[in-house]
Amino acid sequence: ARRTAQANQIRGLLMEYGMIIPQGITYIRKSIPQILEEADNELTVMFRELLSGLYDEMVHLDERIKTLESKLEALCSQNEDCQRLLSIPGVGLLSATAMVAAIGDIKAFKNGRELAAWLGLVPRQHSTGGKPTLLGISKRGDTYLRTLLIHGGRTVVRVANKHHDQRSQWITQLDSRRGKNISAVAVANKNARVAWALLSRKSMYQTRMAQV
Repeated sequence: ARRTAQANQIRGLLMEYGMIIPQGITYIRKSIPQILEEADNELTVMFRELLSGLYDEMVHLDERIKTLESKLEALCSQNEDCQRLLSIPGVGLLSATAMVAAIGDIKAFKNGRELAAWLGLVPRQHSTGGKPTLLGISKRGDTYLRTLLIHGGRTVVRVANKHHDQRSQWITQLDSRRGKNISAVAVANKNARVAWALLSRKSMYQTRMAQV
């Protein structure tokens, strides 16, 4: 989050000089050194110093993140539950390690739905005149972990139309009906249920588990 904020600040400052950098950290990394080297782009000395300082901070954050990711990869490689979770489409290193740390003993949850509910990934309902109305997700549980799972779900939704398996077809149809945000939460909910199944059965992900 801090690195993203730093990149957005750099992007916003450059917009004042009419320089537009596309979204994404990669574009910042490529563009800033070139901009700082250009002598005729009308940037003041003070602005160059500010830009250079912000860029150096972002590079430092990059290095710290890489170091932490290497440590997480080492920890995850030695943890069977973490490896099981990594086999789920849409669950990455951060999600897997955070889930292992947050869940503890999977036996504390009776089923996948209970785990999804604990994470706040089930719809809240309100009854009016006997008719239930969905109010969005309940937002209980670990906010950080829920956010990671939804981000992972969003990534899966984005590429679902490039695949033709049953799970991808379900996601594509849901996306066309309800939109990407609801679809991302639905995938996160599904992944939480699958995670419970994998951890309970001590198994790896298989395509048929998309039905869980």
